[in-house]
Amino acid sequence: MNKINYFALILTVIIGWSCGNEKKKQNTEEYMKGTFGYDLNYLSQKDDSLILLSDEGGKSQIIVSSKYQAKVFTSTADGPEGASLGFINYKFFDAGQVDEHMNGYGGENRFWLGPEGGKYSVYFAPGATQVYDNWHTPAPIDTEPWNVASVSEKAVALTKDMEVTNYQGTALKLHVDRSISILSRAEIAAGLGIDPGDAVKSVGYATVNTIVNRNDFEWTTQTGTICIWMLDMFNPAPQALTIVPYNEGPETELGKVVTSDYFGDIPADRLKIVGNTIYLKTDGNFRSKLGLNAKRTKAIAGNYDPDIKRFTVTTYDVDSDAIYLSQEWNPEKDPLTGDAMNAYNDGPLEDGSIMGPFLELESVSPAAFLKPEQSLTHKHSVYHFIGEKVDLNPIAIALFGISLDELWD
Repeated sequence: MNKINYFALILTVIIGWSCGNEKKKQNTEEYMKGTFGYDLNYLSQKDDSLILLSDEGGKSQIIVSSKYQAKVFTSTADGPEGASLGFINYKFFDAGQVDEHMNGYGGENRFWLGPEGGKYSVYFAPGATQVYDNWHTPAPIDTEPWNVASVSEKAVALTKDMEVTNYQGTALKLHVDRSISILSRAEIAAGLGIDPGDAVKSVGYATVNTIVNRNDFEWTTQTGTICIWMLDMFNPAPQALTIVPYNEGPETELGKVVTSDYFGDIPADRLKIVGNTIYLKTDGNFRSKLGLNAKRTKAIAGNYDPDIKRFTVTTYDVDSDAIYLSQEWNPEKDPLTGDAMNAYNDGPLEDGSIMGPFLELESVSPAAFLKPEQSLTHKHSVYHFIGEKVDLNPIAIALFGISLDELWD
């Protein structure tokens, strides 16, 4: 698709959405803050080539930005007047400043590379002490625009050629292909093996993310390597709770149940294990992170916010026999022992500042030990269900084996 046709199609998609709503789109005040329409108008002022994907009914929609690193910024299950379900960092956008460490625009699904820390880190210069002052997000996943390969009403394909230097001093060249497809209700039901029911509104999308080794050498334990890292940012809430099921079994075979000391130990009133389920409070008031290795995770995680009646589910690829990279900021740690999924709750730093607040559900691919032109693909999907607890409960039972009436409080 040439550039002229691409922009023509983008305009067609956005104009088609706004047909009959032209008066409302005159300014952001025409939609309440917190609605999808408000965020679409707001983001349109930051990126005049936003890509809007919608299902056949037009109620389920997502906003994708090639300018902002192929992010899915937000989604809705109920059209422009419906709740905007992703975290958008208005205060960062409005400040209009470039941050040398990370430009936290938000976005409910973004592509990153790992590992963040450790011997193979691509966020710290070779030899630098791994502390915040020396932490820098690579520009291709932080500030640089991506290319649009194709776009339709329901799907978009984006690409990016990158070069990142790791802590070993190795310059890794790679090509990235990322496709994002909004899902119909039938595809959501089939993908999860459930029937959400007519009383529940839903929006879901699948992302397929592929990296290709464009070096003329193999990525090995000597050169260091990378992994695909997917992060989903949502708004926290006083009663919001992340739900992570895990595979039970002895630590001698499966490893520890959960790593929960990324930023120090998580207090018992914020993290609890009941049966085969881990609960993490995600109120945005205490910075905390947990992780599960590839043998423990069930390749699914969730978050429930009773205030806006949102039940979010993420699914992702996992290979229990593969090597996963450590993300910890410790170059002395074995780089080949890491987590396959993570969950995060934002909170104030020691100086009282805070990026969000937001909560995150994350997944990573296995380590990319690739020969030249070999590729690695990681799939990650996001589903939102909006409805009364009585209607969401069958989804929670079917997917997590828990009742929303019996969640840890």
